[in-house]
Amino acid sequence: MTYKHLLIDREENVAVLTINRPEKYNALNDEVVAEISSAMDELAADDGVRAIVITGAGDKAFISGADVGMLQDLKTSRDAVANSRRGQAMTLKVENLPKPVIAAINGYALGGGLELAMACDIRLASDTARLGQPEVGLGISPGYGGTQRLPRLVGKGMAKLLIFTGDMIDAQEALRIGLVQRVVPQGELLAEAKALAGKLATKPPLTLAACKEAINLGLEVDLERGLSIESLEFGILRSTEDYREGTSAFLEKRKPVFKGK
Repeated sequence: MTYKHLLIDREENVAVLTINRPEKYNALNDEVVAEISSAMDELAADDGVRAIVITGAGDKAFISGADVGMLQDLKTSRDAVANSRRGQAMTLKVENLPKPVIAAINGYALGGGLELAMACDIRLASDTARLGQPEVGLGISPGYGGTQRLPRLVGKGMAKLLIFTGDMIDAQEALRIGLVQRVVPQGELLAEAKALAGKLATKPPLTLAACKEAINLGLEVDLERGLSIESLEFGILRSTEDYREGTSAFLEKRKPVFKGK
């Protein structure tokens, strides 16, 4: 499928999705949100893709936030709610995609850009990245999941500090508070993200999907219910070909070849 504001490059089992609006610092509008949502459906259905990297075009911004012109066009509260729900639906598709998704944050990740990054499974940031939820300065609140995902990632107090002040933080501070998992030099970011995605692409796809689901669902329930989810996923995987391949390869001292079956 061809997109107006996205580029998708496939390299073996890895897909790199690039938000391609560099003249707007890759800002999100309804059209971009819809395209990202469609791209997630496309990549989820592509059996040749086992891991995904999301990044932004250029070296200035991952995604600078929502297009402020679009925000001004929201005439009523109902329009604003609908806009928020569209963005939330898109981030939920990223979060629930049964494949690992890595955010390669190559510059500003603000507002909706940070909200998209937080929906990814793993976040790598360049050493020049700047992250934040600056919506308060526009008289609005985060609308694509920021008030919910940020406290789950960095704790309630830190999330309130970032959202209430609207302050940006640098990559090292984001690493310190657990918002990103690695910081790498700007020129090495995409290669690092693709290398990690390539590593994940060699793992059994059904197992990664099960682990992702167990983690995501388990965090929303108490420990006992979370453990039940874990046991169910463990039991389901017992019936897969990849389980038999993985255990046989270990006993035979060879490298496993996982087929996603």
